[in-house]
Amino acid sequence: MIRAFLAVEPSQELRAELALVQQELKHRIEPELKRDTRISWVQPAKIHLTMKFLGDMDEQVIDPLQRALEQAIGNRTVVNVPLERLGAFPRPHSPRVLWIGPSENWERGAEAKRVTEIHGAIEQACEGLSFLRETKPFSPHLTLARIKAGERHVGAALAKGGVLDRPLSLGSLAVESVVLMKSELKPTGSVYTKLWEVRMRGGGQVSSLLAERAP
Repeated sequence: MIRAFLAVEPSQELRAELALVQQELKHRIEPELKRDTRISWVQPAKIHLTMKFLGDMDEQVIDPLQRALEQAIGNRTVVNVPLERLGAFPRPHSPRVLWIGPSENWERGAEAKRVTEIHGAIEQACEGLSFLRETKPFSPHLTLARIKAGERHVGAALAKGGVLDRPLSLGSLAVESVVLMKSELKPTGSVYTKLWEVRMRGGGQVSSLLAERAP
């Protein structure tokens, strides 16, 4: 058994820009935080758009899942998700996750619908292999940080700095391929290993077993 998820990976250039956003966020909020506040910042190399959390899965399903996704999304065209705002889950005044994603206007548009359709096709393919379907609405975002303690202090710091109200212009995340990522919990943190990648039309060739690690 392995623990795994399906994701879209940012380009190296976008990862570098996301690292700068994280640094600016730290600069803006950390001086306002209490000593017992704990924030876990996602390493830029691990930032991704989760398309489907699979949980524990049998290794025998790895290849059938790849074939199912090739059929489900292989002929779909690339979609770009603009990264235009910072947000917080579940509530801005008491966040557990800080994220970056598209504007609300974009989420009501045609491109957002295409991303939702890709997500739906992935859900359907996974359901055909006995994975449970996600019931929550899909909201494309990249997690930048997780708050482990002191959520209200972080919320107050965000409000004081007006961080979540500031528009961004960071470029776009290209939804052009989906990777199967194995996640292993080590004493130093999670280690991600890319097992395969399925590319969409206009996104290049389909890759097979890759075994690339992100420590």
